[in-house]
Amino acid sequence: MFRRHKITVIGSGATGATTAHMLALKELGDVVLVDIQEGIPQGKALDMWESGPIEGFSLKVVGTNDYALTEGSDVIVVTAGMPRKEGMSRNDLLKVNAEVVHNVVAAAAKVSPEAVLVVLTNPADVMAYVAQKASGFPHHRVMGQAGVLDSARFRTFLADALKISPKDVSAFVMGGHGDDMVPLVRYSYAGGIPVEKLLPKDTLDQIVQRTRTGGGEVLSLMKVSAYYAPASSLAEMVKAVLLDERRILPVISYLNGEYGETDIYVGVPAIVGGNGIEKVIEVDFTPEEEAAFKKSVASVRGPLSMLDLTKSS
Repeated sequence: MFRRHKITVIGSGATGATTAHMLALKELGDVVLVDIQEGIPQGKALDMWESGPIEGFSLKVVGTNDYALTEGSDVIVVTAGMPRKEGMSRNDLLKVNAEVVHNVVAAAAKVSPEAVLVVLTNPADVMAYVAQKASGFPHHRVMGQAGVLDSARFRTFLADALKISPKDVSAFVMGGHGDDMVPLVRYSYAGGIPVEKLLPKDTLDQIVQRTRTGGGEVLSLMKVSAYYAPASSLAEMVKAVLLDERRILPVISYLNGEYGETDIYVGVPAIVGGNGIEKVIEVDFTPEEEAAFKKSVASVRGPLSMLDLTKSS
């Protein structure tokens, strides 16, 4: 008998609610929106569900404060936590969000022990590590969202500079989700043509820098963190898992020797499918790219070392 997929989205703020709506629009499965605020997830979920007859989806969207309703989820998306505000770095959120992520993941994992976890909460690389510890899931079933978003920004800016459709731009970003992220120009193409052949170096350097501060640019304008592009990125990752697409996506993955790094979650290209991270893909670096990647990894290890991760579920 056919069973519809079930997706839990933890956190009903702007990102969580937008993600839940995008998942419903894509008809990826029934969606459960969870939050500690009474009435908010219920109201937002009801509003989304009532758009079904217009948008043409027949699945269910429900909101709750009770993790019992999330039982048997195939994917758990974590957006809960304090959002970044103007003037704050992602690491300013470290300790408060580590506690939030630990608590919500432990509760959700208890009733959905076979799920794949996708973590958005900032600082995302560190929170993926926290989520794995809290859930006790194998590393391949815990991943973080950052590279898909950062790469989308990179592709957008490249396409704009080239005056072409972003559909024809392929590019990706590695490393931690912060100002030391590594947009790889050498692996970026427009219609199969290296962008280095199409744009001058100074333009590419400006695009790389804008990509690194892309989240901050949105934050400075709206005074709150971005949520449309992050939600789209989460939906793409969830789709890759639920449909076992085996997509090559830049995601926050656990490294156990790859790229010479161990016991760390950081953004790298990986095959994403029904089991979560199917395989981490290692690309060749120039000495400059390797140095930039190592610097970015170090920017993740620093905050991680500040947390007490001895507690686990």
